[in-house]
Amino acid sequence: MPLIDMPLAELERYQGRNPRPADFDSFWDAALAEMRSVDPQVQLTPHAIQAEFAECFELRFTGVGGARIYAKFLRPKGKVGCPAVLQFHGYSIDSGDWQDKLAYVANGFCVAALDCRGQGGKSEDAGRVRGTTLKGQIIRGLEDAPEKLLFRSIFLDTAQLANIVMSLPEVDPDRVGVMGASQGGALTLVCAALEPRIRRAAPIYPFLCDYLRTWQMDQGGSAYEELRHFFRHHDPLHERETDIFCRLGYIDVQFLAPRIKAEVMMAVGLMDNICLPSTQFAAYNKITSPKQTVIYPDFGHEHLPGFNDRMYDFLAGL
Repeated sequence: MPLIDMPLAELERYQGRNPRPADFDSFWDAALAEMRSVDPQVQLTPHAIQAEFAECFELRFTGVGGARIYAKFLRPKGKVGCPAVLQFHGYSIDSGDWQDKLAYVANGFCVAALDCRGQGGKSEDAGRVRGTTLKGQIIRGLEDAPEKLLFRSIFLDTAQLANIVMSLPEVDPDRVGVMGASQGGALTLVCAALEPRIRRAAPIYPFLCDYLRTWQMDQGGSAYEELRHFFRHHDPLHERETDIFCRLGYIDVQFLAPRIKAEVMMAVGLMDNICLPSTQFAAYNKITSPKQTVIYPDFGHEHLPGFNDRMYDFLAGL
């Protein structure tokens, strides 16, 4: 078959190229401590929908930096001690419709679906940063302190949502899974890394991994085009290239992956030219918990036939 990246045997050994900041672990330990110090001020507002077996709510909480974060929350009517699944969406969009979550609720699950800050949904982007914010959120805060990187806040929002859901009386905190594709796949891994009680994780072609590899292969397309714009306007001679990629290392999913304790099932399309297979494997190969890949040799960054059903069965085993 044609290749746009490495052969599968090399992918399964690949360890990534992006530099890892020397203080990476202490950076994220401090970030989690900040998150835990925030009073989330959780608010649940009923949302009417025609489903006799489900109750639906608009969930809002306060995240780091004071932003009010929005998520959809659904639960089976009249049940307690339920398993739960957290859903994370792709870059720039939102948590989707209520209807597409009801299959899990009908199977006895609570469901929480996050709107990422400043993207297509209802969550606030309350950050104030120095430097450019043109063209995307990966570079937001890149010329400020690493604590101002927007994806630091988004990553923490996933863990805070998990903590809130696990604290609800209708949820069994020992039976919580996470799922998502592209950016949602990245946040699936991040949430499992930052909230070690997550039991199962089902990422689909995760984004936000191994930025330097993506840059060197020039396969980023629209998903990573903000890096190209950043260099063209703010470092045209690449005099700060090493420092820039090291700073991006704070929000590189591959370096959080060793923290994951959940069982992982990851879907990869070997023809993916948006999130290169090698960048995905850079994260996957650092996971030490039980894991498996589901490989689609002829597919790229698109619908992967049959995987949603496989993922449903995987999460149903919580």
